[in-house]
Amino acid sequence: MRLSPAGTVAGHIAVPGDKSISHRALLLGAIADGETLIERFGRSGDTESTLRAVRALGVRVLEEDVDRLRVHGVGLRGLRAPAAPIDCGNAGTLIRLLPGLLAGQRGRFELTGDESLRRRPVDRVAEPLGRMGVRVETAEGRPPLVLESDGEVRAIDYRLPVASAQVKSAVLLAGLYAAEGGRTTVVEPRPTRDHTELMLVSAGVRVARRGSSASVEPVERLRLPSVDVPGDFSAAAPFVVAATLLAGSELTIHGVGLNPRRTGLLSVLERMGGRVAVFNRRRVGGEAVGDLDVRSAQLVATAVGAEEVPGMIDELPLFALAAACAQGVSEVRGAEELRLKETDRIETATSALRALGVRIEAREDGFRVRGVPTRIRGGAMDSGGDHRLAILGAVAGVVSGRGVEVEDAQAAAISFPGFFELLDSVARRA
Repeated sequence: MRLSPAGTVAGHIAVPGDKSISHRALLLGAIADGETLIERFGRSGDTESTLRAVRALGVRVLEEDVDRLRVHGVGLRGLRAPAAPIDCGNAGTLIRLLPGLLAGQRGRFELTGDESLRRRPVDRVAEPLGRMGVRVETAEGRPPLVLESDGEVRAIDYRLPVASAQVKSAVLLAGLYAAEGGRTTVVEPRPTRDHTELMLVSAGVRVARRGSSASVEPVERLRLPSVDVPGDFSAAAPFVVAATLLAGSELTIHGVGLNPRRTGLLSVLERMGGRVAVFNRRRVGGEAVGDLDVRSAQLVATAVGAEEVPGMIDELPLFALAAACAQGVSEVRGAEELRLKETDRIETATSALRALGVRIEAREDGFRVRGVPTRIRGGAMDSGGDHRLAILGAVAGVVSGRGVEVEDAQAAAISFPGFFELLDSVARRA
């Protein structure tokens, strides 16, 4: 797919519902008592995998509209082992969170996925669940992942070796099933997204959060009558970067989730000189929501350290593009986790942007970009089947001088079906 240069980005848009929250709404709705209404469900390749998974586990889900679902929960211990393996597709969130719920069920469950997912580590989930009394097998630390449980779970205190919201969530979800009233606590090296904790509170769970730790106590049942999913900040981020880089742009993005553990890109852009105003702030289901007004700006270089990485892990390739158009040298440190995504995003993002004329060097734990305050050249790049790279290529195309040919652009649908159409609707071409 070829993305042509744009003159400006302008207009008013809304982005799909948050993918991370949509996964969690389906999973917690599945084990709740009664019905859960999910509004603004973020439909994508990944969340479709979660929808299929909960159905395979015996949960009835009615699709009233493309973004409106009714989940008929089967109760805390009501999931049933299917005869066949559960296919998680490309959804890393699913294959790491679902084992936490399956720890409290009786039976044998096998989780697998596509070729990309089968290369990603799941030993980080297997290790703490094993300590909680669940029998877990992996293929040398990678999927397929097989769990066998008698439904009995031990509460543990667990210190995450690497900051990971997915592993934290799996342990906390398993902690809901702990016997004898034990409290399960997870300690993080750095704060990660807390969507699981917020939704558990909405479902009636006692969640204690103190500094770098989160704890849950076992429960008898969950009640989650409704979830109103805010717009996905990671879906808004490509538009924020495009509008920032194209002179004369004025773009408003409505109803975006602004969880402070997700919006690190906004803080970084602000110190680079970006102009993003937040208005109409509100809270929906415990989550911060607001509207973004984005204006073009001249950027200056900055450094992103390890403490900032968890809050913008999915947006780091977009940051590299913004840095390419900023004055000076920018760098990212402490982002080794990028190497364990759908692709090694340090290498793939570096290779892709270098092919478009960006002066970028890969580092073991990040990258270094020498920026020039002008449009990047453009050219051709391969997404490698990675949805974040496909979206990066599209934004690079509209802010480039010559346009960008993106190979395997359809990978964007894994997280954002309709992305290209929405981008085209706001890209004003000369």
